[in-house]
Amino acid sequence: MASISNDPNGRRRILFVAPDGSRKTIRLGKIDRKGAEAINRHVEALLSAKIGGQPIPRDTAAWITDIGEELIEKLVHINRVSKTVKGGKRFGFAALVVVGDGKGRAGFGHGKAREVPEAITKATAAAKKKMVRVPLKEGRTLHHDGKGHFGAGKVNLRSAPAGTGIIAGGPMRAVFESLGVADVVTKSVGTSNPYNMIRATFDALTNQTSPKSVAQRRGKKVADLLGRGGASTAEAEVAAEAIAE
Repeated sequence: MASISNDPNGRRRILFVAPDGSRKTIRLGKIDRKGAEAINRHVEALLSAKIGGQPIPRDTAAWITDIGEELIEKLVHINRVSKTVKGGKRFGFAALVVVGDGKGRAGFGHGKAREVPEAITKATAAAKKKMVRVPLKEGRTLHHDGKGHFGAGKVNLRSAPAGTGIIAGGPMRAVFESLGVADVVTKSVGTSNPYNMIRATFDALTNQTSPKSVAQRRGKKVADLLGRGGASTAEAEVAAEAIAE
């Protein structure tokens, strides 16, 4: 139902026939073959659902949602790499990118290509596929302190009061800015390799839990958990109502 057309200038298009019989074209620009085939599959799934009156597949619906949402993209690191082949060395570039929606979702990815823009595009696509959700306290900081490590990289994360800002350097700052965190104190111990620092940071973030999730797991009310620190019942109930996730 849909096919990929290659233009002489290297750009690609998707040609298909709409349910009303009209011919349509989607211009993709300069995109690799794998990416064009992925988009083509989603277009065919949409056409099949429209013609057959069936619901849109879950992965296609998620793809449509990703197109509509605005993501924050941060280029963390880029370096030149080489591959030794029979005729000598073939040089390329590797990019590390962090993306997030600024509302508690973020991911990272890396990509390699002969040119810098293509490497960044690959890394961004990989980051969008690996986005994770992190519960935030009041939408601005972490619920509790955390530690993460990967290889020789170790990071310590601490929640902070309003007005503190993002106390983080290098790759870690990009993660929290794309995540939507406004107040956090961090410390990196060990390696300064951006790849290991990013992975260690996400290791700490994936271990974050919220009072709401803990209460559901234990079969209790959020106010019961918040009232164990010596707070009064009224204060605990007010704090529980303020927790969004």
